[in-house]
Amino acid sequence: MTDSPTVGADGNTGVDAACAAAGRAFEPFAALPLPERAAFLDGIADRLDAHAAELVDLAAGETGIPAGRLTGEMARTTGQLRLFADLVRDGGFLDVVVEDGEPSLLRVNEPIGPVAVYAASNFPFAFSVAGGDTAAALAAGCPVVVKAHPGHPRTSRRTAELVHDALATAPEGTFALVEGFEAGVELVGHPAIRAAAFTGSTRGGRALFDLANARPDPIPFYGELGSVNPVFVTRAAVKARGEEIAAGFTASFTANAGQMCTKPGLLFLPSGHGLEEPLRRPVDEGARNRLLTPGIHEAYVAGVSGLAERPEVRVLAGSVPGTDGDTAEGTDGDPAPVLFAVAARDLTPELWEEHFGPASLVVEYDTDDELLAAAAAMPGSLTATIHAGEGEPLARDLVARVRRRAGRIVFDGWPTGVAVTAAIHHGGPWPATTAPLHTSVGTAAIRRFLVPVVYQNVPESLSPLEGRS
Repeated sequence: MTDSPTVGADGNTGVDAACAAAGRAFEPFAALPLPERAAFLDGIADRLDAHAAELVDLAAGETGIPAGRLTGEMARTTGQLRLFADLVRDGGFLDVVVEDGEPSLLRVNEPIGPVAVYAASNFPFAFSVAGGDTAAALAAGCPVVVKAHPGHPRTSRRTAELVHDALATAPEGTFALVEGFEAGVELVGHPAIRAAAFTGSTRGGRALFDLANARPDPIPFYGELGSVNPVFVTRAAVKARGEEIAAGFTASFTANAGQMCTKPGLLFLPSGHGLEEPLRRPVDEGARNRLLTPGIHEAYVAGVSGLAERPEVRVLAGSVPGTDGDTAEGTDGDPAPVLFAVAARDLTPELWEEHFGPASLVVEYDTDDELLAAAAAMPGSLTATIHAGEGEPLARDLVARVRRRAGRIVFDGWPTGVAVTAAIHHGGPWPATTAPLHTSVGTAAIRRFLVPVVYQNVPESLSPLEGRS
């Protein structure tokens, strides 16, 4: 390994060095026996756990995320590293298929090559330097070059040092960290990079996606972008547990200052629902929270201000930054949560847009047909949530409308919080992701960095499985 895990802070020269080293590391790293590859993942997890308190302090200072939440996120991060280590030791991800006969065929998943990982702003551990994308790529046998997020540079560098230590005996170039906007652009176009994973804004993700596809040799770009995660509530559900639903919704959309990819951005309620007060109270009393970066703050203020200016939209609870109802001075203070409302008949495509931060929109429908029409019109999302009465026929109709528009359908619950398991799918149609077949969470995330290769009539002595176990 190189002396420093941080490469590329000075621009393109560093990116070229990191990617070239990753290219040289690919074949020897991919050829390591699976137990050795798994041991590296366990080693990264062990080092992160040993320095968890230090890393949490760094991240809390840079992001404003509470230490308690970061502690849980660190546990998730090391847990998913160990989960991938177990997956590698098991070997099932290779998906080996053997057919004897003439010809004899052996199909096996092979690592795709060096992977570029773009860290996220809102999860400085779980979707960052040593997060799920890095874990999945290393588990697949792919060297990784991570583009650090500018929202937590010191946390990223310290995490990279620990990863570097854990990979000290791995082939040189197995892991590197680069920084800076230009580095991110150069990274996706470097000829040594064979796939990229991104979590962030629709605008940034789309730009990188286009660059990945404009290469002379286009590469897979697995982008998780924007998602509105609508919640559809039937009349029967309101009658049965309306206040409970209101409480769960307000807690979900304000959690972590609304800076979650699975935050419910729209709540569909029947007209005359009578839940104004249980919705208003927790929002009006909600704490102000610092947003992750100045850029996120500016985008949030612009977005909610634009909503407030629309004549068909009203403020149901909370306050809009910079208005008379906002007690903070100007728009530089931490924003309060805000909840808007609009009639379903006035729901336009612009109102389906994501607003990253503590804001959401209640959509009031008059008829079940209006609700179903809205469900059919929803843009691609990571999630869709349904609250319905027990055995209610309308629930089946809602599922039929949203099942092609969301990667995860939640019943009588809330979309925030994603299980890291074999069964989870954290993905969805555009604009939620660029690749709805794939997930960025759970063990199936490894599939993004594997390609099937068939060996026909290859002598046993040349088997690609030789030395893997």
